[in-house]
Amino acid sequence: MKPLKSFAAGLLLAMTAFAAGSIQDIALKDIDGKPTSLKAYQGKVVLVVNVASKCGLTPQYEALESVYKKYQKQGLVVVGFPCNDFNGQEPGSAEEIKTFCSTKYSVTFPLMSKLHVKGPEQHPLYTSLTGKDAKFPGDIEWNFGKFIVGRNGEVLARFKPQTKPDDASVTSAIEEALKAK
Repeated sequence: MKPLKSFAAGLLLAMTAFAAGSIQDIALKDIDGKPTSLKAYQGKVVLVVNVASKCGLTPQYEALESVYKKYQKQGLVVVGFPCNDFNGQEPGSAEEIKTFCSTKYSVTFPLMSKLHVKGPEQHPLYTSLTGKDAKFPGDIEWNFGKFIVGRNGEVLARFKPQTKPDDASVTSAIEEALKAK
C-alpha cells in the first residue's frame, strides 16, 4: 500500500508542476512551513541549491553565503532547499536546520522546507528543473546541485554539486544573468 501512496503523491506533485505553468508559480513552503513560491523573488536572479548539513560538500554553505552577500544588492537571491535524499545527510528538523545554518555558517539567505529532489516523491520544482522537458534534464546527482533562474523565471544554467558556488563558471553565469533586465 505504501508504494501506491508514494506513486499517487508523486503523480499529484507532477500534475501540480504541470498545471503551475511557470517555475515561479510552483507552491513551496519556507523553512518555517509558510506557503511561498519563487514568485516571491520575481525580478531577481535566483540560485537554487539543494543543501544538506551532514555532507562532505556542506562547507559550500560558506561560499553560498559569500556569493549571496556579494551579489544581493544587484538582485541575486540564493535559496536553499534542504534535502535528505542522499544517504540521510539532512536528517534534522526545520528548527535544527535553521540553527545549524545560522550558527555554523552564518547563513542569511532564504531556506525552504525539506523536500525531495528525486524519486517518486520528487517535488514539482525539481520535476520542472530536471524532468525530460527541462532545459537541463537529468537526475540530481548529490547535495549542492545548483541552478540559476533568471529574473523572468527561465532556468539559465545548471552546475554539478562539486562545482563550488564561488567558482568562476558560476559567478560569471550569475553576473550574466544579473545584466539581463
